[in-house]
Amino acid sequence: MELFLAFIGSSVLTLILVPFFIQVFIKKKIGQTTREEGPSWHQVKTGTPTMGGTVFVTVSILVVLLAAFLFNLVDGAVLTIAATLALFGGIGFVDDFISVFRKQNEGLTAKQKFLIQLIFSGIAVWIGYQFGHYFSLPFFVWEIQNILLVILFAFFWITGFSNAVNLTDGLDGLATGLNIIAYGAYFMMAVQQEAKGIALACLVIVGSLLAFLVYNRKPAKIFMGDVGSLALGAGLAIISILLHHPWSLLVIGLVFVVETASVILQVTSFKTTGKRIFKMSPIHHHFEMSGWSEEKVVTIFWLVGMLASLVYFIL
Repeated sequence: MELFLAFIGSSVLTLILVPFFIQVFIKKKIGQTTREEGPSWHQVKTGTPTMGGTVFVTVSILVVLLAAFLFNLVDGAVLTIAATLALFGGIGFVDDFISVFRKQNEGLTAKQKFLIQLIFSGIAVWIGYQFGHYFSLPFFVWEIQNILLVILFAFFWITGFSNAVNLTDGLDGLATGLNIIAYGAYFMMAVQQEAKGIALACLVIVGSLLAFLVYNRKPAKIFMGDVGSLALGAGLAIISILLHHPWSLLVIGLVFVVETASVILQVTSFKTTGKRIFKMSPIHHHFEMSGWSEEKVVTIFWLVGMLASLVYFIL
């Protein structure tokens, strides 16, 4: 019952706040700048309010902390998730703010962003460790418990998946829907492990994202921006670590993995052979360039995300 109340609370707050956020951005004439190298038909999206992740990330953090306090669920895991959302949402906020202020599709440099992500990944795990969370990493027949090794792994894992979700956020509702599916899967995993605090965080995020999807589905009235995508990706990564099942994210987050792999393969192929594997990367643009409608790409990718999560639990 407590988790359901928190879910409703995050949904209602997001539903109320997003329209206000949209109106402020429209009034200030602040909007998304569509990248020139993207599909030409995406230029119509230029000017659409962005940074919507500011709303659902803030709502999720506040509701999770308040509900955890009221229901006596505050622990190292809850504080780590809240800190991760805040830290990586902060990176995205700065990145988006610079981009919007300059009216160009570029904020922080790749090196600046990557360095800050690495530092914040370590801080997130350190916070959980300081508040008594037990960390371990399954690795074949071994279980790694050394906190330094966990932090080193977190550098790669959290940074990687925060960027993976960021790459996936290129079509109306795509990243939002996939994150609803992924966080829903981790909610089920947390319930199975009786990790009520983590289950609370996952359900609150799902509630807020469902409300945000009302405005983010095609035609999107607002985009989540880096503030949303970086926070969500980092959140999934830290939750997979907190639940001692980090490798599960390779299956549950299969679409994010494929999107990232498509970019890596495209860049590597072009630099080494001068040829492109895909018509455009990330791969969701390849399907668009192949004649698929945006709605079809999003629907198929959502279905793949659902199927991957089901397969993980079945196997």
